[in-house]
Amino acid sequence: QVQLVESGGRLVQPGGSLKLSCAVSGSIFGIRAMGWYRQAPGKQRELVATITTSGSTNYASSLKGRFTISRDNGKNTVYLQMNSLKPEDTAVYYCSYETWATGPYWGQGTQVTVSS
Repeated sequence: QVQLVESGGRLVQPGGSLKLSCAVSGSIFGIRAMGWYRQAPGKQRELVATITTSGSTNYASSLKGRFTISRDNGKNTVYLQMNSLKPEDTAVYYCSYETWATGPYWGQGTQVTVSS
């Protein structure tokens, strides 16, 4: 069993920055990759970024350049640095993991609201 606890979501003004954190605990040895997804009101959940255990990253093409995913293996934590935030980035952001056979699985989510 893997537990994911997201934090860092809040209200931020357009153009601002925000860093989300995801603390991972439990049976983490079978995890192949971690990531972030988001779901805006009335829209489907979409991939934001993933990072594998070897450090390879993948981003939604529309977000590459503004968002950066990283991980601290010593702290079992995955981060999402978001810069130049726009109102359309408003969503619930979900930390995720996947194994070599299954997934993705998501945490409870953290709300990010971009508004003036």
